[in-house]
Amino acid sequence: MKIVLEATDLRPLMETIVKETLRIIDESSRATGERIAFTEPEAAALLGIAPHVLRDRRLDGEVSASRCGRRILYKRSDLFRLLENNRITQR
Repeated sequence: MKIVLEATDLRPLMETIVKETLRIIDESSRATGERIAFTEPEAAALLGIAPHVLRDRRLDGEVSASRCGRRILYKRSDLFRLLENNRITQR
């Protein structure tokens, strides 16, 4: 069986996906506000991973962090860089 789709057939699906993605990004940015740095548990939650996974990435040198007193803080830009450096490409 062969399925033939026109570009216009996929448009409603693509629009729905884009709208949902933008909604999620908007909610996330409202939740984090204008903060420039996050504690390890907060940063891990933003990434959707366990805090120990983020800590291990930091200790392996895969992500930068700063110490502020006893707290480890991650800049928003460093979290984005971690994601970008670990992108999976499809073949």
